[in-house]
Amino acid sequence: MIRRLWRASRGLRLGTRLALGLGVLSLAVFAVVGTALTAYMRDYLERQLADQMKLAQVVQTKDAAAHGTVRRKPYYGWYTAVYDVSGGSADLRAPAEVPADSRALTALAQTMARSGQDLTRTVRIDGHGPYLLRACEVEPGVVLVSAAPMGDVEDTVDQLITVQVVAFGLALLALVVSGRRMLRRGLKPLSDMASTAHGIASHDLTESAARLPLRADGRDGGREVAELRTAFNTMLEHIDDSLAVRAEAEQRLRRFVADASHELRTPLMSVRGYADLFQYAAANEPGERERHLARLRAEAARMGVLLDDLLLLARLDADEVETPLRWEDADLTELVRQAADAFRAGHPEHPLTVTAAPAAVRLRLDPQRIRQVLDNLLTNAAVHTPPGTKVSVAVSVTAGAARVAVADTGPGVPAADRERIFDRFYRVDKARSRDRGGSGLGLAVAGSLVRAHGGSIALGGGPGATVFTVTLPAAAR
Repeated sequence: MIRRLWRASRGLRLGTRLALGLGVLSLAVFAVVGTALTAYMRDYLERQLADQMKLAQVVQTKDAAAHGTVRRKPYYGWYTAVYDVSGGSADLRAPAEVPADSRALTALAQTMARSGQDLTRTVRIDGHGPYLLRACEVEPGVVLVSAAPMGDVEDTVDQLITVQVVAFGLALLALVVSGRRMLRRGLKPLSDMASTAHGIASHDLTESAARLPLRADGRDGGREVAELRTAFNTMLEHIDDSLAVRAEAEQRLRRFVADASHELRTPLMSVRGYADLFQYAAANEPGERERHLARLRAEAARMGVLLDDLLLLARLDADEVETPLRWEDADLTELVRQAADAFRAGHPEHPLTVTAAPAAVRLRLDPQRIRQVLDNLLTNAAVHTPPGTKVSVAVSVTAGAARVAVADTGPGVPAADRERIFDRFYRVDKARSRDRGGSGLGLAVAGSLVRAHGGSIALGGGPGATVFTVTLPAAAR
């Protein structure tokens, strides 16, 4: 039965369960208080009656000593008896005011003879109800036993119990009803948050720009509810941010797949076209064949570079345990000079100046990857500026960091393209022409490699100038 009630209560709402729990607790408190009060009242009335009997027996004892029996009439409903006790037996003296069933009085007189002190006992006499008996010694061998009815005491106690039951019942009912209302009002913010959560659950989170417009509002509920509301809204903000990041990642993935497919399709179509040419006799002439094979090797090399860049980006994104970087102590200034010499040899039409301190800038880095970053930035300056554009590289050292700035005096990067300049396959040239741009992975690779070193890369400059600043920590790893 208790288990059924417990299981049934678990299905109720929290406010109802708290109100019922409060009612059960109050009922237990009322029961304890009522029992203690009733017991105290009964004991108090019995003591009062016993004191009254003691005073009456003072007069009755004198009367019994003078006349052998009590001649004075007792109070209405009281009984008085004088016993001669000897050898454990008690004989009633006549005349005496005793009920028809006087065994309880006789037994108390016998006990009084053996104890030698006044005795008080509560008994139930057949046909008369509860009585309080008191025995005292009149003289040696003579015992006076008085019996007072306890009907008034019982009536008083019954009335007290009735008053308590009614009062405690009304108080319990008022407590449960008012407590339920107060709890419902206090738990309303929680109900509002539950409604908000249901609204979020019904929200379509599969949309690309899925945002959660719902929030838990209100100021009621106290400090604890306010803290819960704040934590709930903070959680929703985190969910919103996560959804935004997921939507952005999905969009980037779609762009990445589309761009990668486009970039790989072009060289593959070229390889297929040149391979088809070998079916014709004219293409098998020594001169034509060498030219076609050279084009095949160039397209294959181009696909190889593209796939290598994609693999490197994937490994950097995955943050593998075995990082693709090979760390060692190297001179950043020497790496800049090597990249500058290679740029002058490959792009003589672009004047290049290098500004660096004569002292070596020793850092913990991967020389090959940092050299790749510098080559990508210099190549980007060459392919996106007309011949004759000046290019400069400057190396500087500040507190805890080293900076390399690659600048050119070309047309600059439009403001609309600056935020996405480091995205993969993104080119300012929307026509995807190959005469002024590569695959669009150079800056993406450079940014990922710099971040893998614990540094940062930023685009600066305005119209008529472009400045890429690479910042590397002086104590990397």
